[in-house]
Amino acid sequence: MQQRRIGDRTVSAIGLGAMPMSIEGKPDQARSIATIHAALDVGVTLIDTADSYHLNPTDVGHNELLIAKALRLAGRSADDVLVATKGGHRRPGDGSWYVQGDAAYLKTACEASLQRLDVEAIGLYQFHRPDPAVPYEESVGAIRDLLDEGKILMAGISNADPEQIRLAREILGGRLASVQNQFSPNVRSSEPELELCAELGIAFIPFSPLGGISSAGELGSRHAAFAEVAAERGVSPQQIALAWELAKAPVVIPIPGASRPETIRDSVRAAELDLTPEELARLDA
Repeated sequence: MQQRRIGDRTVSAIGLGAMPMSIEGKPDQARSIATIHAALDVGVTLIDTADSYHLNPTDVGHNELLIAKALRLAGRSADDVLVATKGGHRRPGDGSWYVQGDAAYLKTACEASLQRLDVEAIGLYQFHRPDPAVPYEESVGAIRDLLDEGKILMAGISNADPEQIRLAREILGGRLASVQNQFSPNVRSSEPELELCAELGIAFIPFSPLGGISSAGELGSRHAAFAEVAAERGVSPQQIALAWELAKAPVVIPIPGASRPETIRDSVRAAELDLTPEELARLDA
């Protein structure tokens, strides 16, 4: 597996987005654990989660608990697998989401995540989404305090724009390790944030990196080039999408979601693909 860096940690170039294992349509626990173990077996050393990845108010942190159990069963630990979690985005249990970014809540949420992940310090803790009702400085300031207290080892932000990236970096004293934004063949609006992260040496973690690719492996006509290049290469369009993202900059680390072992096994093969300049030009069009 190709390796990339988040802060001072070296991780696999393709991570595992664990959200699908805890929300609507989630598989049973046995298949979820098998999926996480399949990811570990093929060299994945970054798993992304959040306290809000759950279905009901009674199972807050379901995804974090699931990951902790799967790692224990595999005999793995936070020393060799970076578990990145998030706080500040909540689910009341009716399928909706809402934000809560005040400092007191974020610190309480982090403490709960520490317990669920069963670690002394969280490897990467990310502010999930800006709260319009709370100054961004307060929210990121809470993350800074957690970092200073040693409760988290690295700090990240998610769903951020360039101004917020620069501000967070300043508040954290240059210790902003990662930015997690949506980016895929169909959603390219975070290209400015990706470019800024590349300039500053901050890891850029695309979530929903396969957005727009159907379960049948086909893209809409707007991005038919992905299916065409995949057919020419004899690989899945998903692999082409991830390889295209990896080629954007050395700081890019996609986290495709998976709830089946075969899905994550296919995704990680993207790290082996070296797309030509001609192919990249077609995909960028």
